[in-house]
Amino acid sequence: MRRSTFLSFSVVHPLLLLLLLPPAVSSSSPSESLYANFLNCLENRTQSPSSSSSSTYQFSQSLFSQSNSSYSGALNSYVRNRRFNTSSTPKPLLILTPSLQSHVSAAVLCSKHLGLLIRTRSGGHDYEGLSYASSRSDDPFIVLDTFNFRAIDVDVAGESAWVGSGATVGELYYRIWEKSRVHGFPAGVCPTVGIGGHFSGGGYGNMLRKFGLSVDNIVDAKIVDVDGRVLDRASMGEDLFWAIRGGGGASFGVILAYRIKLVRVPETVTVFRVEKTVEHNATEMVYRWQYVAPATDNGLFMRLLLRPITLEPRKGEKTVRASVYTLFLGDAERLISIMARDFPELGLSKVDCKEMSWIDSVLWWGRFENGTGPEALLDRMPDSVNFLKRKSDYVREPIPRDGLDSLWDKMTELGKAGLVFNPYGGVLSEIASSETPFPHRAGNLFKIQYSISWSEEGTEAANDCLSQMRSLYSFMTPFVSKDPRRAYLNYRDLDIGVARSSGNSYGDGSVYGVKYFVGNFERLVNVKTAVDPENFFRNEQSIPPLPSKSSNLCLLNIDASMGSA
Repeated sequence: MRRSTFLSFSVVHPLLLLLLLPPAVSSSSPSESLYANFLNCLENRTQSPSSSSSSTYQFSQSLFSQSNSSYSGALNSYVRNRRFNTSSTPKPLLILTPSLQSHVSAAVLCSKHLGLLIRTRSGGHDYEGLSYASSRSDDPFIVLDTFNFRAIDVDVAGESAWVGSGATVGELYYRIWEKSRVHGFPAGVCPTVGIGGHFSGGGYGNMLRKFGLSVDNIVDAKIVDVDGRVLDRASMGEDLFWAIRGGGGASFGVILAYRIKLVRVPETVTVFRVEKTVEHNATEMVYRWQYVAPATDNGLFMRLLLRPITLEPRKGEKTVRASVYTLFLGDAERLISIMARDFPELGLSKVDCKEMSWIDSVLWWGRFENGTGPEALLDRMPDSVNFLKRKSDYVREPIPRDGLDSLWDKMTELGKAGLVFNPYGGVLSEIASSETPFPHRAGNLFKIQYSISWSEEGTEAANDCLSQMRSLYSFMTPFVSKDPRRAYLNYRDLDIGVARSSGNSYGDGSVYGVKYFVGNFERLVNVKTAVDPENFFRNEQSIPPLPSKSSNLCLLNIDASMGSA
């Protein structure tokens, strides 16, 4: 049986009614009226009959309208891409910073009642800004910022932890280190990334070849669904629990927290960085890297960065620099032995290696200065925020040497666009592609991240950088996966397809959905149809439900546990 329908956008939208009222009807502006209505709804839905006014939570301190003096600060504090913070960017009508689960439940129900969509933000690192901005002026929305949900409860004896969705990766690493020097967790290398988006999209880091992705180590979760219910794994059912571990939580509800399984890390790990330019045999190093990095010891992760640079002192002449950044879960002596066996072309020596604790390797990968203490991981703010564009690809066959030579020519011609090669293999490839929504496992040698950032204001700089990124992506077509050309959800890219209308049709969704999820897309659609058939939780690249005529058929096939959630 389908859930009741929230107010349809095919009829006159309640917000539009506010905007169409003649001035004589009310002395309040539409923004103020919406704020008052939302505030009143929140208070009514969270105040119990026995509550006194003195004990009622003051939502006025955590709800901001566009006319509020704190609105800009609340919005901009977690904007991580300046492309989506311009005067023309459609912005949230309201921003809510809830503190309790009941606040989130009330926010979902009040948003439905007033015909507003929700964009949920944890760290603000969505590459296309979908957690705080919109490309559609016909979809009025609020931002629900979860930064108050950042509690982290580490249970060393049970080797697990509950992590709030508003916590950052850096905060999680620090809290684990506080309790144990021999535990860690496989997640990203950028410490300011928010847990909510990072985990729900997969969670990629430099220990994936040893322990898999973040989602491979999640054992429970808490989510607020479209009916405002707070569900854990047992009450949500295995289908929804499966979906929010790599399928993107924002399509299914508001993630409150994840329970994770900690992993054992050695007391000593080793890092190194080796750089070569094309003039100094980078081509052979990169060619061999494609064979070695995905197949070597599971405890060894070698990330490869490719950047066009200007040669010195010959001003103006460009080349490409290849840099190998490495984490090895062991000491330098064993690492040297492995490299001599598997990758002698790199010419690694012990002087290139640095032994340290796992938490210090987190700081090294985060590019903190030498001697920086772990407390730096508690800083939620990045050093700077630029304009940026990212894209992704998967490589299943090594790029031949002549292909690399042509790539160097293309990169130097463009001038700014860079590439990051992230190796797969190891435990990641041993897990079935259907185990979680993240499908890119066995058969993939490495993932490519296309990267360009700029600080110059204006459309000319933006158009040039975006053109470079898309040109390099087009150039790589012969070397990457096909049918479909695959992409990684957490490297969000609206170029690969968007829902053309606020209805998020299945046809539109399948264009980008198959690229992100391959064979898992259909199961995600089935879960979406079961838990959010009216498509309340939606954005430009969310999972669509099946058309209504197919819904009953879908519900018959979904896991029975979903129906009792």
